[in-house]
Amino acid sequence: MDRSSRSRSRRLAPAVAVAAAAALILAGCSSSSGGKKAEEGAANASAGKADTPRMTVALVTHQAPGDTFWDTVRKGAEAAAAKDNMKLVYASDPNAGNQANLVQNAIDQKVDGIAVTLAKPDAMKSVIGKARQSGIPVVGLNSGLSDWKKLDLLEFFGQDESVAGEAFGKKLNTTGAKKVVCVIQEQGNVGLTQRCDGVKKTFTGTTETLYVNGTDMPSVKATITAKLKQDTSIDTVVTLGAPFALTAVQSVADAGSKAQVATFDLNKELVKAVRNGTIEFAVDQQPYLQGYLAVDSLWLYKNNGNYSGGGEQPVLTGPAFVDKSNIDRIAAFAAKGTR
Repeated sequence: MDRSSRSRSRRLAPAVAVAAAAALILAGCSSSSGGKKAEEGAANASAGKADTPRMTVALVTHQAPGDTFWDTVRKGAEAAAAKDNMKLVYASDPNAGNQANLVQNAIDQKVDGIAVTLAKPDAMKSVIGKARQSGIPVVGLNSGLSDWKKLDLLEFFGQDESVAGEAFGKKLNTTGAKKVVCVIQEQGNVGLTQRCDGVKKTFTGTTETLYVNGTDMPSVKATITAKLKQDTSIDTVVTLGAPFALTAVQSVADAGSKAQVATFDLNKELVKAVRNGTIEFAVDQQPYLQGYLAVDSLWLYKNNGNYSGGGEQPVLTGPAFVDKSNIDRIAAFAAKGTR
């Protein structure tokens, strides 16, 4: 293959992730989900691959067990790693202290780059500083848009959660909603708080916040059901993740409520619910794109000194509204687990 052919091949981005076996697990602490799902569609991946020296990069998130949102992030990261001749090491823990320890594990293994989420930025500040002192480039994704520059990250890829929340509130104003309950599944997660605060800022009706234990879905269901029975004036349940939206639909039925459900984030199961009207609308922050761009950015920095936004501006991947008007266009991608 001549040089120009190799260059064209390197630019070919795979449509879906390669087998999950390519992703090693840091220190035995990783998501319990995503392994089998990450293999789906691997046969359709492009053969294009960089011929640059092999790199090892770590993706460390705050994924909670069973949260399928992160399967999509991981698929995007694996697609970029396959294209860029990288070994991707994935690890996650919803506990901020444990997540920081996973980043330290990556530093100890002398990886070539780290992509990390900042759901609880203060807990990550020290270890990110250690990574930078060790000469390891660090980029942020998904959570932490307000703090990535303070923590001296090179780049950030994600959604401005405050902007997304404000857009969500404006959308609710067009649906006739009057009283909303915003369900937060992880107390202390700055991004989730920003979403609900944004909704409250622009929604002209009444907004309440309801905290649930996102790691215990039966408890989530029971708590939302109890709230709807206690306050029959609630006409819309706003959830901050696709699995919680689907659970909220069950709560609405159990409570005998007529409330609508709208949500942040998307998965293939939610697509069906939007299609049949069970879910009114969703906000897609494009998690596949977040994972892909974060990992690919580390290759670009290592091999060409590039960093998106010049270290000053984030790369925004959302918000994008998904409802009946555009669900058919997105459904095919969601079925593959890439939207």
